[in-house]
Amino acid sequence: MDRSYRRHLPHEVPEGFPLFVTWNLKGAMPAEALERLRGERDRLRRQPARHGESPRDRRIRESKILFGEADKVLDLAATGPAHLKDPRAVKIVEASIRFGVPERYELYAWCVMANHVHVLLKPVWDLEEIMQGIKGFTAHEINGIQDARGRLLWQDESYDHWARDDEEVARIIEYIENNPVAAGLCARPRDWPWSSARFRDGWPVGRPFHADVGVKQSLR
Repeated sequence: MDRSYRRHLPHEVPEGFPLFVTWNLKGAMPAEALERLRGERDRLRRQPARHGESPRDRRIRESKILFGEADKVLDLAATGPAHLKDPRAVKIVEASIRFGVPERYELYAWCVMANHVHVLLKPVWDLEEIMQGIKGFTAHEINGIQDARGRLLWQDESYDHWARDDEEVARIIEYIENNPVAAGLCARPRDWPWSSARFRDGWPVGRPFHADVGVKQSLR
């Protein structure tokens, strides 16, 4: 994805709110899809303002629409890089996400797909530092096991959106964990082996993930 419909990590991260962060493999978004998204962005900008909607709220609404369209493209991609189909690679990504708990962030949900990753977290460290850690480590490790040293694994930019209340947190978690179902890859969220959905028994929605959740699940 590029900055025509995605933006860099926010300059100001509101403290105390979970952030929905998504990033994808370098080159995962086809050129024709990028062009369609630019057209949709321009169409949205030409629409008259909604009554009572602030410029900031309009930007958030339009960003959500464009993100949803982009995510569909990634889910349905039949071509382009899919390095995370490699079980060795996806294990590295999921382990790296869980590694940050609880020192670097509180973790509420995640899902690793073939060409992109969704995470809902509440930062303790600086968000840019968190993302540099995850993306830098996973790129080094995955490129190593796939004999691709020097490859640019991840797109530079990441989409982010902060959840304003508990209801939005619940909606985002549902979206993240249902992603494989929406993409036609499994029948139920818990059937996907690379997401937080498989830990939901005994882990209420909206509470941070902790190591004991994973241990208890692995012993079943």
